[in-house]
Amino acid sequence: MIVGTCQIELYLPGVSSLKEKRGIIKSLLARLHNTFNVAAAEIDHHDLWQSALIGVAAVSNSTRHTDQLLQNVLAWIETNFPDALITRHEIRLL
Repeated sequence: MIVGTCQIELYLPGVSSLKEKRGIIKSLLARLHNTFNVAAAEIDHHDLWQSALIGVAAVSNSTRHTDQLLQNVLAWIETNFPDALITRHEIRLL
């Protein structure tokens, strides 16, 4: 069993309130789950308006598949959420 995790730090330059941020993050997390069948959650920066740290986890029987899935998640965020800029990410395979 291969477990892949990815921490993604996002910068949300156009956000002016926590309510607006939570709406964007909630939508992003739900769409990640529906599109890629991964677990995703906001894991830090809860009280910062323009910053978010999300965690994504996937389980597979292949290291290659898990890594590719998480790379696809990053590319999908860049394409579908252009206002959420990825400033840092870290992929770990266990």
